[in-house]
Amino acid sequence: MTMTTFKKTLTAAAVSAALLPAQALQAGEVEVLHWWTAGGEARAAVALKEMMEDQGHTWKDFAVAGGGGEAAMTVLKTRAVSGNPPAAAQIKGLDIREWAKLGFLTSLDDVAEANNWGQLIPPVIADVMQYEDSYVAVPVNVHRVNWLWANPETLNKVGVGVPKTLDEFYQAAEKLKAAGITPLAHGGQPWQDATVFEAVALAVMGPDDFASAFVEHDMDVINSAQMEEVFAEFAKVMSYVDDNAAGRDWNTATGMVIRGEAAMQIMGDWAKGEFTAAGLTPGEDYVCAAAPGTGGQFTFNVDSFAMFSLSDEDNTKAQKDLARTIMEPEFQAVFNKAKGSIPVRTDFDTCAQASMDTFKSSAEDGGLVPSFAHGLATTSYVQGQIFDVVTNFVNSDNKDPARATDQLAAAIQAAL
Repeated sequence: MTMTTFKKTLTAAAVSAALLPAQALQAGEVEVLHWWTAGGEARAAVALKEMMEDQGHTWKDFAVAGGGGEAAMTVLKTRAVSGNPPAAAQIKGLDIREWAKLGFLTSLDDVAEANNWGQLIPPVIADVMQYEDSYVAVPVNVHRVNWLWANPETLNKVGVGVPKTLDEFYQAAEKLKAAGITPLAHGGQPWQDATVFEAVALAVMGPDDFASAFVEHDMDVINSAQMEEVFAEFAKVMSYVDDNAAGRDWNTATGMVIRGEAAMQIMGDWAKGEFTAAGLTPGEDYVCAAAPGTGGQFTFNVDSFAMFSLSDEDNTKAQKDLARTIMEPEFQAVFNKAKGSIPVRTDFDTCAQASMDTFKSSAEDGGLVPSFAHGLATTSYVQGQIFDVVTNFVNSDNKDPARATDQLAAAIQAAL
């Protein structure tokens, strides 16, 4: 299969030049693949669309619903191998290098050098955006995944505070359950199961062993008594999820916390976009805290756009303008306020400031680890195997931590 040429016929080329304003004659089209379709995420995507249109470019939205991006990646592979990729696609982590290795991506070094990305982007993030020391993707934000979101009014009803440890979580959950309140809002989808599992794993293992298992794939750590403890604690946490969680979208689960139907949710900071969209104030109407047992630690996820090779000059210019715009302070501020994440650069609200403070401190003391649940720690192949084991464990009527640990080790080994 040949993957070296990509020729794209764009609708805009067929429009009569006489009908276009002078600025648009030099403008291009950017087709952008993403999966930001929930409330706060959708508003964030619109912010980028409007900024590109203000520059005279045409934005062609290529949104594929699905919170974890699995459906979007399936569509992207079909488009790319047929020689018709979008200008930009939301791709994360090590998968960026895989696409670059296959020759699909274009260099952004000229944009990076002109706009001083080397001084603006933290090295741990810059490394993910590069292939063979050349920028092929641009980071949009930094997400903290190990967040606990809580409705303080609901917690107050049963006389409990925000839990800082797993034991405190269980104690609070028992009181909430006794009062007829769902302790933990959750959606029974593989990536959501993995998000909670990841938080529990970090709480039990700590950042060093977490990295050994899920970044370095050390089989002695993966297939260990400690991992059995992770599965046992995970089963206990998931026992406080309601019976109707299967198939529920993450933002629907967040809505349960907003309305007080559930007290808490373990979810990345994109959940903050839903609270913001509901007009709620952090620290007053809702609480953001580290997932139980992970205080001072930070599992990070970076949304990023990889840029595909294009043949049309105007569209290539529009693509580079897109990359430049993503890193500008104006966009970083507007986008991340809507999305709930922290900008690669700029100022923050209280939850985002707490996130950035922990990001910086954890980078210094070793508590900063990439998220495997969201594609930063490992390849999509290993991630998929972890998803299968974790979700099968969640849905099993006979949850055996020892057997699940063996299955996890075998699954990861098979994917390496």
